[in-house]
Amino acid sequence: MILVHACCAPCLSGMIDDIGQEFKVYFYNPNIQPLREYIRRLETLIDFSKEKKFELIIDKEYNVQEWLENAVKLNKKGDYLRCMFCYADRLDRVAKYAKQNGYDGFTTSMLYSPFQKHEMIKQIGYRMEKKYGIKFYYKDYRENYPKGDEMARKYKMYRQGYCGCIFSEFDRYSYMLEKYDDRNI
Repeated sequence: MILVHACCAPCLSGMIDDIGQEFKVYFYNPNIQPLREYIRRLETLIDFSKEKKFELIIDKEYNVQEWLENAVKLNKKGDYLRCMFCYADRLDRVAKYAKQNGYDGFTTSMLYSPFQKHEMIKQIGYRMEKKYGIKFYYKDYRENYPKGDEMARKYKMYRQGYCGCIFSEFDRYSYMLEKYDDRNI
């Protein structure tokens, strides 16, 4: 049995048919902000779990203040370190849970997204494998992106426009501020 960390239902949808063994899904994502966004993504994942009939484990810890304090410190040094912290926080949590609860291994739906730092996720996954003595199941699921996108549309899933944190939201949408640069309002 494998434990799959899910960041969101659309990313999970693109890999769920290819996992190739029994699995349960684990939701732990204090990086997702604001809270309404977190709830919307969680509710979409709950609906998808009912539709596809897989067990969903929800880690109810949403330590957003602690997460943000750490992310702010690292963001000052660049988004590379902020993302590394974010991936490591979530993969550490899922690997530890998997080890403590007798799973054969763990993986993450972040391996599906072409917008994530794939090699970093892979390296952190293997680091957690060594730390906890539990197998990290690695596969590059990015080729499934069109299939997952189609499935997300089929199930009418909420599809977010940014990774999760307020920094990634800013990175994604800051171009919109340009239209206000030279205007007299």
